[in-house]
Amino acid sequence: MPEENIVRTKEVWKVYQMGKVEVEALKGISVEIKAGEYLSIMGPSGSGKTTFFNMVGGLDKPSSGKVYIDEVDVAQLDAYELAWLRCRKIGYIFQTFNIIPVMTALENVTLPMTFAGLTTDESRDKGVELLTKVGLGDRVTHKPFELSGGQQQRVAIARAMANDPAIILADEPTGNLDLRTGREIIELLREMNDDSGVTIISATHDMKMISVSDRVVWIRDGQVEKIERREDLDIAVGTIDGKEEA
Repeated sequence: MPEENIVRTKEVWKVYQMGKVEVEALKGISVEIKAGEYLSIMGPSGSGKTTFFNMVGGLDKPSSGKVYIDEVDVAQLDAYELAWLRCRKIGYIFQTFNIIPVMTALENVTLPMTFAGLTTDESRDKGVELLTKVGLGDRVTHKPFELSGGQQQRVAIARAMANDPAIILADEPTGNLDLRTGREIIELLREMNDDSGVTIISATHDMKMISVSDRVVWIRDGQVEKIERREDLDIAVGTIDGKEEA
């Protein structure tokens, strides 16, 4: 039985108006992403990968073209349906963690569950389970300022998994972390992918992502330059820009 596409984009263009100048951030991107796949979107700064990522996540709309999630055209959803999609179907992880400073780790993780209608007891039990799974079972009552950057990103991963999403979108998830912690986060994401079958789509500069990605989509100047499977990649994992990691 063939694998099903969970995300499909068809000729997606995004044009921004910057004063009198039109900037074409995306120029007709068509990509199919399989359910359960770990996909990395790579490219230099300004290549359009974060813009594409925002299209897939329903955070922005294309100027033209289509984005389908489970064969539903995201652009056709009303505000309520889009909110439901973001709450139930997609988990988000950001470079800057985006966890709420005045809340404990557990409160940050259970917040999406509250929006999804879980009871307090259900949310707490599930939140503790998720935090334990990401290695923070002894940090549930800690607030962000009491946690390292890597621990904060682990909270963000647990929060992204809160409502059992089909897709996790990770935007530069290792961008604010040192090499060792970044590797730990990458391995944790792969573990979540393996354990739950969640589809992970990561926009990244981090070459370490290649070692866990099923495929890599290279974007340059708003277009897909090439799509490669991990086994076909000709890049030495463990190096960055040709230099060995420390």
